[in-house]
Amino acid sequence: MMPFLLGNENKVLNQTNVCILDYGSGNVKSVYNLISFLGYNVKVSNEIDDIKTATHIILPGVGAFGSAMKKINLKIPLVDLANEVIQNKKPFLGICVGMQVLVEKGYEYGEHDGLGWLPGFVNKIETNTYPSLHIGWNNINVKTDSILFQGLDDINDFYFVHSYAVNTDETFEISDTEYGNKFCSSVQKDNIYGVQFHPEKSQKAGQKLIHNFLSI
Repeated sequence: MMPFLLGNENKVLNQTNVCILDYGSGNVKSVYNLISFLGYNVKVSNEIDDIKTATHIILPGVGAFGSAMKKINLKIPLVDLANEVIQNKKPFLGICVGMQVLVEKGYEYGEHDGLGWLPGFVNKIETNTYPSLHIGWNNINVKTDSILFQGLDDINDFYFVHSYAVNTDETFEISDTEYGNKFCSSVQKDNIYGVQFHPEKSQKAGQKLIHNFLSI
């Protein structure tokens, strides 16, 4: 029995085709396994045809902003991807570094250009209280209504591993998290979503969030 799914949702499952983009990040398999476990059609691919036929696109990520963008530019057909996401409004989810690269600039080990799909930049978490590496479970504070968080009123613990965070216009910030100071933990701009935490490592909360995204 699939978690959170009702019997009449089989049609939705069968009509959903998820494309996970792979530029060499370390958590692609975990994201794939979660989506497969939930019963959705999913493949890992950077092929243009797969991006075009997908109903939903996910960009996972671990590591540093600049290194990620270098690999993304080399391995992912960004013109075709932007056409599907920006022009055709295909639902897109960035995870961890996959969320960070959505903005214009990153300042991890220098200055680097991001995708620029959202305004803003990425810099080091400001905290005088805790280690700069934010690792482990933490709560999110939902700031605005979003389909990502439907049904998660009683489950808002997610798993984080990062030391840099997105700074963007509050218009696009849909949750924040406290770690010494508050930082942006998820974003949404139209059909573009991003989460700083790892839903694939966040047990029931992560399963529900991914299911919500794939229900769009």
